Amino acid sequence: MNKIGIALISFLIFGCNTKGQDDIQLKNSENLVIKNATKMKGKEIVAKLERLNFFDLTNKSDLKATKIEFEKSYNDLNFFEGIMNEDLSFTDNRFYFIDSETLFEGGGLVQYLETVKPLFEKLHLKLIFSDEFNNQTEKHWTHRIKLNNKDYSAFDNDFGENDWGISYVNFIEMLNDQLSLQGSDEQFYPISSGNDGRIVLLTREQFDFIKVNYPNDNNSPKEMNQWRSNYGF
Repeated sequence: MNKIGIALISFLIFGCNTKGQDDIQLKNSENLVIKNATKMKGKEIVAKLERLNFFDLTNKSDLKATKIEFEKSYNDLNFFEGIMNEDLSFTDNRFYFIDSETLFEGGGLVQYLETVKPLFEKLHLKLIFSDEFNNQTEKHWTHRIKLNNKDYSAFDNDFGENDWGISYVNFIEMLNDQLSLQGSDEQFYPISSGNDGRIVLLTREQFDFIKVNYPNDNNSPKEMNQWRSNYGF
């Protein structure tokens, strides 16, 4: 067989192999897209949240409406949140509205500790706060409080642009510390701050499920390390 014939056969064989590999890669890519495009329905989301005990803190009288709202929020808006009452409480008893400005100002810390205390009671945990201490100068404010006889810093900084954010982080971390000390597998995760601050109480398994199935945007829960990094704390 002459050289031209050999070259032609080699070209045809190589072309077939290449096409076969391309077809396999294309098929794998299509399968990957299909898998990534698979999205749970709101009803499935609610069913999984229920299996993860997300609704265990919801009062029975609110349970049906709360599940319907979570299903609707997911289907219509891809949004992780339930029903907020007129008094800014949530029927699921996991979300909490925390105005960072109010929290930072005098009386705000005790106000929001009073807000979350019923949750601790639902979890059969203690939240006794005492010995609030304030020492303020023109430039600096030291604000401390005891939770269950353990001393915590609510704020101990010179006044600046991040005052609300610092007090917000300190508030969440003192609550999470008490949850851990008392053996709870749940923690508070920040969602937003400022005058529209929101936190949500979740187990790690609940958090991981939400992270996978909801958008990772400004309306999703964040781990404290990520939150601190995002805001430079």
